[in-house]
Amino acid sequence: MLLGSFQLLQDDPSGFLRLTVLVAFALITAVTVHEFSHALVATGLGDNTARRLGRLSLNPMRHLDPGGTIMMLIAGFGWGKPVPVDPRQLSRGHTDTALVAAAGPLSNLIFAFLLAIPFKVGILVPAGLSLDRVAHVMTGGLSDGIADILALVIFFNLLLGVFNLLPLAPLDGSRVMAGFVPREHATAYNKLQRGGPGLLVAIIMLDYALGLGILWGVMGPVVRALTTVATGY
Repeated sequence: MLLGSFQLLQDDPSGFLRLTVLVAFALITAVTVHEFSHALVATGLGDNTARRLGRLSLNPMRHLDPGGTIMMLIAGFGWGKPVPVDPRQLSRGHTDTALVAAAGPLSNLIFAFLLAIPFKVGILVPAGLSLDRVAHVMTGGLSDGIADILALVIFFNLLLGVFNLLPLAPLDGSRVMAGFVPREHATAYNKLQRGGPGLLVAIIMLDYALGLGILWGVMGPVVRALTTVATGY
């Protein structure tokens, strides 16, 4: 994320600092909502593992992985601490596991839509976060500042939600899809997903090295459509 704004560090250090703080806040908020929701649904479905390990909490420190947080801040890709789930404590096996997996990304989408209400009803107007705008983030009045904060939190929640719904291990989408795979095909599906992490890393590295934009090509239209529906802009 911030790698793409490196020029801003040279041109406007204070603008880069403001953007860094705002991006960090947005990312931490999105990850906390995501992981807490995994823990909440798992607990509600009978698995107390997350509660026992202190993950049923809105304290960000319970959910942030240091390396993953730094990667998210710098590159826009990273991870939080996975919420431990014991399928043996879930009464409906794969179905409940899929529900727990879906809870994280769906909570990000719901949270983004709730935060977008002031934009939707016209109380706030989003300024946009184009390259010529980032240097001026949080430099307007109170309403502009609130709009800047909400815009970034909404964006990263939508981004995290859509990204995690991709059906590639270790993303949540792979476990959501597993809940719909017939039992007789479960073994074949699990074997197929073993290559998911390698494929995902390869796509991300190709995107960065060659600028192919594969991930954003898949996610971008969905994120833009959800942004439009949520905010009305």
